[in-house]
Amino acid sequence: MAQTNIPKEKRLRRKLKEPCEIGWCELIDLPGLGVKNLHAKVDTGAGTSSLHATRIKPFEKDGQNYVQFTIPMGTGIADYHCEARVYGRRRIKSSNGVMQTRYVIETVMKLGPLEWVGHMTLANRQSMIFPVLIGRRALKRGFLVNSAKRWMLGRHEER
Repeated sequence: MAQTNIPKEKRLRRKLKEPCEIGWCELIDLPGLGVKNLHAKVDTGAGTSSLHATRIKPFEKDGQNYVQFTIPMGTGIADYHCEARVYGRRRIKSSNGVMQTRYVIETVMKLGPLEWVGHMTLANRQSMIFPVLIGRRALKRGFLVNSAKRWMLGRHEER
């Protein structure tokens, strides 16, 4: 089971030195959870990034709140079973306009040339095409979104 406990001493760059152009969909890695090449939709309308997760179960470990969850990978690919410390809970308006309270985790994210510690909400995105949504808080690190392009950082075959 993959875990994410971000050591305080691990210092990752918070911003890109030069702007990086990305498309409306890209591949993202979540090294803290042991997951690579997740299809992600870039959404400048969303504040927080979101990860498709099922079987979300909170628990306590060493006096801290954690959540265990599954990242379904689709037909023929083994699901990822993960656990992460709960950073908080946030009320989010879903794509259909319904308010939901979601767990927020803190994990390492890697998009193109940048790797950083960021926040993601856990949500059942089964009805969505993309398992990950990258929101504004992640994009403000120096990414420029070109809505006419996609996979500018490479596809599975190229990475």
